[in-house]
Amino acid sequence: MASKVTSWFKKKGKAVSQVKTDYAYHHSSCVCAKQQTAVRQSSCISESQATAAMAEQGYTIPAFRQRGAEDGTEEYQRVSTNVEKGLTVIQEELHRMRMATKATVESLNLQREVKEMMYKKVIPSGNPKMPDFLVALRPHTVWEKTPVKLFCTVEGTPRPVVKWYKGGAPVDPLSAPGKYKIENKYGVHSLIISRCAVSDTAEYSAMASNPHGTATSKATVTVKRAAGTGESCQLNLVPHLTEIHASKLEVSLLDRFSVSFGTEGSCISLVCSMVVVPDLPNVPPFAQWYRDDKLLKPSALAEMSVGGGSARLTLPQLAKDDEGLYTLRIFTKDGTAEHSAYLFVSDAAAPVSGAPGAPMSVKAYDINSDYVLVAWKPPNTVNEAAISGYFVDRRESGSDAWVQCNDTPVKICKYPVHGLKVGNSYHFRVRAVNSSGISRSSRKSDKVTALDAAESERLQVIKIEGRYDILIHDDDLEGYVTIPGQPTEVHASEVFKSYIVLSWTPPRPRGRAPLSYVIEKCIAGTGAWQRINTAVKLHSPRYPVFDLQDGQKYQFRVFSVNLYGCSEASFSSEPVQRQDEDGKEPEQRVEVRERICTVDSLTEGVFYEFKVQAANMAGVGVPSAPSSPMKCEAWTMEQPGPAYDLSFSEVRGQSLVVLWKAPVYIGASAVSGYLVEMAKGSSEFVTLNEEAVSHRYLQVSGLQEGETYVFRVRSVNANGVGKPSQLSEPVCAKALPGTQEIVASVDEETGDVFLSLEACEISETSTFVWSKNYKAIGDCPRVAISNKGRTSKLIFSNPDKDDLGRYSVAVTDTDGVSSSHTLTEDALNTMLELSYAIRHPIVPLKHGLDYEILEKGHVRFWLQAAKLSPSVSYRVIVNDKEVKSGEGIKISHDVATGMIQMTVDNFTRASEGTYVVQIHDGKAKNQSSLVLVGDVFKAALKEAEFQRKEHIRKQGPHFSEYLSFSVTEDCTVLLTCKVANVKKETSFHWYKEDDEIVPETAPNVLSGACALAIPLFSRKDQGVYKAVLGDDRGKDSSSFDISGKVFDDIINALAQNAGASASELVLQCTPEGIRLQCYMNYYTEEMKTSWKHKESKIASSEKMRIGGTAEMAWMQICDPSDKEKGKYSIEISDGVQTHARTFDLSGQAYTDAYEEYLRLKSAAFAEKNRGRVVGGLPDVVTIMEEKSLSLTCTVWGEPTPEVSWFKNEQEVASNEHTTVTFEGGKFASMLINKVTPDDSGKYSINVRNKYGGEFVEITVSVYRQGEKIPEPKLGQPKTTAATPVPPKSPAPASKTPTPAPKSQTPAFMKSPTPGSTPASTPIPKSPTPSRGVKSPTPANTPASTPIPKSPTPSRGVKSPTPPRFMKSPTPPRK
Repeated sequence: MASKVTSWFKKKGKAVSQVKTDYAYHHSSCVCAKQQTAVRQSSCISESQATAAMAEQGYTIPAFRQRGAEDGTEEYQRVSTNVEKGLTVIQEELHRMRMATKATVESLNLQREVKEMMYKKVIPSGNPKMPDFLVALRPHTVWEKTPVKLFCTVEGTPRPVVKWYKGGAPVDPLSAPGKYKIENKYGVHSLIISRCAVSDTAEYSAMASNPHGTATSKATVTVKRAAGTGESCQLNLVPHLTEIHASKLEVSLLDRFSVSFGTEGSCISLVCSMVVVPDLPNVPPFAQWYRDDKLLKPSALAEMSVGGGSARLTLPQLAKDDEGLYTLRIFTKDGTAEHSAYLFVSDAAAPVSGAPGAPMSVKAYDINSDYVLVAWKPPNTVNEAAISGYFVDRRESGSDAWVQCNDTPVKICKYPVHGLKVGNSYHFRVRAVNSSGISRSSRKSDKVTALDAAESERLQVIKIEGRYDILIHDDDLEGYVTIPGQPTEVHASEVFKSYIVLSWTPPRPRGRAPLSYVIEKCIAGTGAWQRINTAVKLHSPRYPVFDLQDGQKYQFRVFSVNLYGCSEASFSSEPVQRQDEDGKEPEQRVEVRERICTVDSLTEGVFYEFKVQAANMAGVGVPSAPSSPMKCEAWTMEQPGPAYDLSFSEVRGQSLVVLWKAPVYIGASAVSGYLVEMAKGSSEFVTLNEEAVSHRYLQVSGLQEGETYVFRVRSVNANGVGKPSQLSEPVCAKALPGTQEIVASVDEETGDVFLSLEACEISETSTFVWSKNYKAIGDCPRVAISNKGRTSKLIFSNPDKDDLGRYSVAVTDTDGVSSSHTLTEDALNTMLELSYAIRHPIVPLKHGLDYEILEKGHVRFWLQAAKLSPSVSYRVIVNDKEVKSGEGIKISHDVATGMIQMTVDNFTRASEGTYVVQIHDGKAKNQSSLVLVGDVFKAALKEAEFQRKEHIRKQGPHFSEYLSFSVTEDCTVLLTCKVANVKKETSFHWYKEDDEIVPETAPNVLSGACALAIPLFSRKDQGVYKAVLGDDRGKDSSSFDISGKVFDDIINALAQNAGASASELVLQCTPEGIRLQCYMNYYTEEMKTSWKHKESKIASSEKMRIGGTAEMAWMQICDPSDKEKGKYSIEISDGVQTHARTFDLSGQAYTDAYEEYLRLKSAAFAEKNRGRVVGGLPDVVTIMEEKSLSLTCTVWGEPTPEVSWFKNEQEVASNEHTTVTFEGGKFASMLINKVTPDDSGKYSINVRNKYGGEFVEITVSVYRQGEKIPEPKLGQPKTTAATPVPPKSPAPASKTPTPAPKSQTPAFMKSPTPGSTPASTPIPKSPTPSRGVKSPTPANTPASTPIPKSPTPSRGVKSPTPPRFMKSPTPPRK
């Protein structure tokens, strides 16, 4: 009775009862490689060995079945002892399963800690961090008997350990096997509760902890039971997960069936209880039952059931055939769970006292159309009389009547039953006979059907048009033949001790009637033929011949007979005699311990066959199938013989290692290497290594996972390449579940260097076999092997370069558990360093001795150890003198963090020197030094003094952040700072170059931040700005020099804002040319702005003028021509990126702009040269009667304008009372002599030439002497008729309005808008003082033209000519 867990998919194709023989090629000494395998002697004989079963000694009675008086008692004691051992094994197995999870976790933790120690000197540790739950537990509400999974994700450095609690009590999976399952995969920790019960309702918590702290996450699990339902209806709540395969379940075997005893004819059940997770009613576990490693199928004699937490096998009618080792194999998620126990069946009471027991294992072999060979096993005998023979009975299928086949008992355990009907099915049974009587009948055999196996060969099927089948018998093609031909090829196909099996080929032609055969025999050389089958009409071409004399050779011949007659006799067979043993020659038995056997005393030229039987303490197993006949002859080839015994190791998904043994025959010279060939499936063989390898192994890589491969090996010597070895067993490139590799590490306590493997599979008889370069390591003083459970260690005593190489380990009695590891020099040196560190321990340091400057100018010297114990001691030595805590020096340590520190309050020039910390912690020691001299010390001292001053500064109001700049969205530059430790009385002042700046809004220091705005930033704003903060506690200042790089940074920041806000280029026409404008938030000439024409940079010149305002940048093409056509662009660079805007001035756009430019140029010329009054005339004149009135003014125009005077809109002509003059084309006057009241009225002057003119009115009031001076009344201006008609705009204006300039922009920087007169327009000055008469030009005259303002409203009438500036015909800025 034994239990083991193996991977179920590895059981496929595993031939337990078949043993194959490896052999070399023909030689006088034939070598056989015998495979040792444990096969029970009670196993059934396979059908492939049917003929071998006809031998009398084909079945060997096991020792425990030969129950004599003394042997029976001894056997009973042995079985009882085994049963007790079996019960002990069950208890140990249950305990092992409970401890398996705990052992695995501890092993993984140990390996992880060892790996961390190996690389801790190479890989720096991360920043310590206490555990933190990234994904916390969440509550669950589930139904009863359904599973639930709680999971969380936690981080921390080092990696936290997570423990689970239920209601504050730790969750122990081993306390309730199958109930709880704790997993940790890819950083996700989970607790699985299978088949929840109401009692599982509780608060569950996950506690994560590492050396730096602990974190806990909690959640409540509520298990509900449906109201008014019992246990059975809870199953209805479980979803029918039919898509879940039974092999995905987790099954744990609990109460297992033990060694059982039964009696023939009784009923017995083998039951094994189990825990299934999840337990789904419609998906039971997949279970298989085996008897002596043979799969049982459900039948009336073997009833099987799985469900309800148990697997059951019921044998309703026990027979001796049911005795054997029963195995239950259940397929689980992790492989298979197995349990085995033996079932003993005792004989039932005999019908007659003293009669023998019933025979066993009745089977029918050699099935023909009219006879079969029935074989069986003898019954067990204890005190009964010897068996004298057996009766064989047959029964047709469907009938209840048994017919006895033999009249007299047969002596051997086989009998040919004749007289069967072709096509009928039969069952057979056997009864044993002794002197006391006849036994009970054996269990009936399986049903067999009498058929002629050669009948199908005599039939031909012809297809016509792929639709019809025509069946033709060979007899139909023979013609009309009545008498059959003679049989041919008569020979002895089987030769045994008690009989010979004759075989022959049926005659051709067969004749036109049913055919039968007559057999005759004679002693060789006598010619006295004697008929054999006188009482049996034989129809099959095969017949067993009994009743042959020992030592006599016989010849045989056969006749064909039908109703038409008898054929001629066949040719006689070769002489043959019954052998002493069941074979052609007496068997020679050789017992060996190895899998190679050298056979001597062979005869050259004779063919030999070989069989192998395995033996153990229980007895000798069933022999293997015979090898192919091999002729014994000398090996004369010069090439070496084939390698043999191919095996595999380290089978993985993409690689494996092929191993083999050297050939027995090396040929004419020594073997120099080997070539390995591989084939996948039915493909051709491919040589894997171009050059022969000298060792007897090869690692094969590049395999496809899941594919099956076969290999063979050829040996090579100086004479050539030898024949290939036998094909290896097919191997599937797939690793065993849970396969692990060899780990090279160092023992943390002893410092031993070792290689370790934890086997994923192991049995009670497994052993670990270690090899170096695939040669087994025996008793070697350099290494020691230690095995514990599933883990095996290879420990090096004193490793050096001689130990380098490839080490492998294989686990016997498993499905190929193996692994290898190459020990390199670098890896060995690393482990030796770690070994030395363990054997000569030091206190590991996370950080060596270092210093830092604290805020008061104090200096802290510190180091951090990886781990300190409470008993640690240390010394601090400065310049070879030990220092201790005292005035100005404080020394302390923290065991939890491993920190040792010393703080020096007064760090001065005397502190220069060497600092050393020596640590003693148990057996471990370490020290760390810091040399603080020269420039390093000066830097530390400077920093300490600075921090000391900073501390003093911060006692009063101070700047927490010094001055810096920023740029707002509206391109205002802000100088900002932050202040601290201020109060209401604290003052704050701004300065530029020591001149105070008083902002419109006083700084509010209590807000903690102050800012100074600099709008319209330009080069004039360069300088040193200073902020001063102070009160009665002290003063602090911060300076900011806006020049050089700082100035460039500000300009770049402005350029970035401007470039991002820049509009598309807008075309604007002027009288001087065509202007391209780009509007933006702010523009200043300090920005890195460039204009390009056809990718060529434009420089400012008389032809191309470049300028701008605060709102835009412009480029004007003066007096444009066709050369200026093309693509224009502006690029604004902010130091990081360039913002570009383009405009294509070509085609229709250029034509329209050019026409608009000519029109504006013409209109400007006309405006410049039209007639106008320059100055001299008043608005209102009040004069006393009898006085003379002179109205004189200066006029201008090119050509010289015409001048006309009017009174009350009537032209005034010169006469004695009124004189009108115009002198020099510049001075016009009207003189009224001795004015009278009639001269009062509205006077006006009209000055004009071909480009236009101007009409100016004067109001004249005459009063008498002594009268009150009348109030002046202004005249009403009039507009002269426009002579030139303005041309239409060349292009329609865009619907998008041109953005108006911002109000804060100074007037002198604004772009000329439509209707404005540029400063460049010349205005002739009057020779007489101006009296405030406004020019008749458009009202918004630029500041550059000084015109005195009139105290009265303007009298000027606009010229009929078009205004000088008009909007461009191109679309304005968006």
